[in-house]
Formats: sequence, C-alpha cells, structure tokens
Amino acid sequence: MSDNAIDYDQVEAMGISRQAYDEILDIVGRQPTLDELSTLLAMWESNGKQQSLYGWLRGQHHAVQRDEYLYGGSADHKSIREPKVKECIEVAKTLTRHLTVPSGPAHFGSGILLYMVGNVSSEFVDSEYARRCLHLVKSAMGSGGHEEDCAYIEMILMALKSGGLVANDAVVSQGGLFCSLLRFTVCGGGGLGFDILVPREVRLDAFLFGEEMGRYLAAVDEAHDDAFLLKMDEARLNCCFLGRSTKGRIVVDGYDFGPVNHYIATV
Repeated sequence: MSDNAIDYDQVEAMGISRQAYDEILDIVGRQPTLDELSTLLAMWESNGKQQSLYGWLRGQHHAVQRDEYLYGGSADHKSIREPKVKECIEVAKTLTRHLTVPSGPAHFGSGILLYMVGNVSSEFVDSEYARRCLHLVKSAMGSGGHEEDCAYIEMILMALKSGGLVANDAVVSQGGLFCSLLRFTVCGGGGLGFDILVPREVRLDAFLFGEEMGRYLAAVDEAHDDAFLLKMDEARLNCCFLGRSTKGRIVVDGYDFGPVNHYIATV
C-alpha cells in the first residue's frame, strides 16, 4: 500500500457510506487521498443541505471531466507558486486600487446566499491578476466559443429573476470573482461584503482572480434556495455555492480580509 493509499475502514471512520465512497471513486476516477475526501466533506457541509452525502454527490454537475475533477494545474500554472489565502489580501488590494462603484438601491441584504453559475475557472494567465501581480504579458481574453453559453445562462437567470427566485445577478468580469463579488454586493446591498469558501480542487488564484468567460453571480434568498437549485438542475447548468453576503466585511475560507471600504470606494 502506498503512502497515500487508504482503506475503507478509514473512510467509514469519516462518516462516509460505501455508496458515497463508490460515487467519489466514480467522480475522481481513482482512489482519493484523505485530504481530498476531507475537502469534499467540507464542500458538502458548507452547502448546508439536509441530505445524505451520497444524495448530494449524485446531484452535483461537475464542470470538468471526472479525471480532471481534482485539479492539478496546467503546465503554465505549475511554474507559478499558488498564493496562500492571506497573501491574496495584497492581490485584492492591488486589483481594487482606485476602484469606485456607484451605490444604488439595495437588491438584497446581508445573509443572502451567493452562487456562481457556469463553469468553475481553472485559468488565470489572461487576467488583470497575471498582468499586474505576476507581470505576465496579458493577451486579450478571447470569447473561446462562450457566446452561446453566456446567452443561455443570461436567459435562464433573467427568467429566474423575473420569477422572483433570484434577487440579483451579474457577470464575472474584470478582476475575476473577487472584484466582481465586491461590485455585486456593494451595488446589490449598499455596502455589503461576502463570506465565501473556495473549492480546494481549483487553484485559489484561478478561482478568485481568473477572468475566464461564462461565469455569473446570483443572489438567492434562502426561502428560494431549493427552487433555484431545481431550476439549475433542469437547465443543466453548473452551479457552485460560494457563501453569503455580510454586513460590510470580506471573509475568504474563514480568513478575515477586513471591511469592504478597505478595497472599494462608493460614490
């Protein structure tokens, strides 16, 4: 048995049923490590669903093929050290420097659920983060055939917003998810912040600061959560639970990034 190998007795001790473990094997395409199992358990718990782990796994729509689910990084990424969570504070301050956002009427308040609709990004090379923080030459981010996907997601979100299942939505754009969440919560709730968890199978900087197209933010009231997720399932759209809006503070993976006004000014 290799150093990373595990047996089912260890898995069972974590509270994972045989059914759920078999589903994890199918998703990953190989035997997972204990760290990987712990990550999946944390993701399940963060969604706050009153259902079995097996049922939750069966309901997931993964953005990548199963053999790529636990993302190891491309050759471009491997040569660049992945920042720790606390190091992302300086990255965030660099990307939000001189950024102002007009405050408008509140669309939602603190405690609302925040989702990202669309594929989870694993790319950061073509981004403001790459240019300003890593000093990589930035090439224009092409649409890469995303136009039809974007149009479809926008149509679905518009319908859900009209039906009252989505309080507000926005595209993930310049500055990636972090900066887009700032704009989204400030405009959506008059100076709100956010508390989110980052999926561990994707690079932290790619998830927070990548600018890959085809990703959208959705604010959902807890009372409409089940109906929203059902519609996502019916539309066959990838949907990633991020966290909740807060009263003006930013928290990422439990690490306090400070108040919103440290990063952004409203006019």
